[in-house]
Amino acid sequence: MTVRREPGEEVDASRRDPLASEGGEATHAMTDPVAVDLDDGIAETMEEVAEEGDRPLQRGSLRTALRYGEFRRMFLGATLSNCGTWMQTVVMAAYAYELTGSPVFVGLMTFAYMVPQLVLSVLGGLLADTYDRRKVIATLAAIQMVLAFLLAAVTLQDDPSKVVLFVNVLLIGSGNALMAPSLSSLLPMLVPRHELQSAVSLYAANLNLSRVIGPAIGGLLYASVGASLVFLLNAASYLFVIWAALGVRPQPRRAPTQTRGLRRLLGGFAVLRRDPIVGRCILTIALFGFFCLMFSAQLPVIAEENIGIIAKSTAYGLLYATFAAGALVGALAIGSVLAAHRLDRLMRIFLAGFAVAIAAFGLVRSPWAAYPVIFVVGLCYFGSTTSLSTIMQSRLDDRVRGRVMAVWLMAWGGTLPLGGLVAGVIIEISNPTVPCLVAAVVAVVLIWVSAGVRDRGVEAGPALAAPTA
Repeated sequence: MTVRREPGEEVDASRRDPLASEGGEATHAMTDPVAVDLDDGIAETMEEVAEEGDRPLQRGSLRTALRYGEFRRMFLGATLSNCGTWMQTVVMAAYAYELTGSPVFVGLMTFAYMVPQLVLSVLGGLLADTYDRRKVIATLAAIQMVLAFLLAAVTLQDDPSKVVLFVNVLLIGSGNALMAPSLSSLLPMLVPRHELQSAVSLYAANLNLSRVIGPAIGGLLYASVGASLVFLLNAASYLFVIWAALGVRPQPRRAPTQTRGLRRLLGGFAVLRRDPIVGRCILTIALFGFFCLMFSAQLPVIAEENIGIIAKSTAYGLLYATFAAGALVGALAIGSVLAAHRLDRLMRIFLAGFAVAIAAFGLVRSPWAAYPVIFVVGLCYFGSTTSLSTIMQSRLDDRVRGRVMAVWLMAWGGTLPLGGLVAGVIIEISNPTVPCLVAAVVAVVLIWVSAGVRDRGVEAGPALAAPTA
């Protein structure tokens, strides 16, 4: 099959729509506004595949992805900014527990930061697909910087208002929810298509490198100088992502879409409905975020009550950093030593490993045993989710990438605070081990739930014509 197009040349519908050979479904796809929005992107992908001689997609390496200057700049800026974010996130949970001694309040503060992803990510996805993603990132990062300065000022008080703390963190989380779809959809566009797996793996590594550095620094600073300085440093860290975003050249202007209003806002959900693999990816990450990550929102409580590690201590900062170090290794492995393996199989192997490791973490009572176990928890956590994210990203057209990634962020980050609240209630009526055991059981169930997810990036070229219109 050869699909070639000269500038301005019309492409016959039966050649540009992968469903055309199936009769009636092609007509539906060509008349649906969202489907029409995707057609050109599908045709372009099919053309790339045909010109490659119908060969399997050759994935790049982490090193080759970093050769691209704009990607490298955004990677560095986002990493430094995320270090500040994770310093604040970890210290805020420990500070909330020190201030109140209540697992429920810890869950509420996590809820305040994360729940905007459940409510506002769709709007953030629309911003990413409508406006210049560089300017969206820079503007929202500047707003979050101001809010982080205010948070530092509030915590200087001896008895800060819990309501003010909640609202401030809620606003910071709202800015992050609106910005994240632009960041996650811009980065893959800064490398060629064959480097996509490397770019996604490095973006996941960025998140986890910051989870290693941020908690370690935050834990040391919190134990020595208190929470306010940590929040102040986080405010300054937003300058790095602003610098990186404004240094990226303007992206090619995306073609205008035929959908408007609410239908355009919810365009990411339409892709889920039409591509069952993307839909199954979102379902899997939503269940994982709610049930399997509920322990992370209550980590200060689990550390104190089960392991004997005080939340306001260097030992707790190192515990969280060890968890993040495992996640970093898992994310990097997907784009390097495991790059030649099928991602769907890797995902299910990592889910099985996560089930065993999180159950063990809930049962350990020694700090020395907790550190290696939580490393494996982090490794399997991000090994599975990075595999899943890469499978999904490989199927997306850029004109809907922001909106689909917004749904992903809703399903992942948006469900986590709800799970954290539930975990707080569970701990109040039982003990900190129970949320870990719940996470283990659900991880096993997700091996079955994700059975329909297939890695098409290692198959013959035409299979890459997704997303399905």
